[in-house]
Amino acid sequence: MGEIKHIHNNSKGAFTYTEDGKRLAEMAYVMAGGEKMIIEHTGVDESLKGQGVGKKLQAALVDHVRENGIKVVPLCPFAKAMFERNTDWQDVLA
Repeated sequence: MGEIKHIHNNSKGAFTYTEDGKRLAEMAYVMAGGEKMIIEHTGVDESLKGQGVGKKLQAALVDHVRENGIKVVPLCPFAKAMFERNTDWQDVLA
């Protein structure tokens, strides 16, 4: 099983899924100030399709923003669809 990590550098970052030292998935974002996160892109390697890795990345992101009082703007179509399906995450939307 792989590992989900949060990497960030100033105003950009990503939640990543790594397996055997290879990054196989990521949910990338940019910060708009200190209290708003814009999800720009979600990418999952073909080998992981259908395994729920994108949802796990988004769950980690939701946990992070809740802990830090950040609101989310999902520009990424995948992330937007996941927020629509998971109503218990909608409290973090801007």
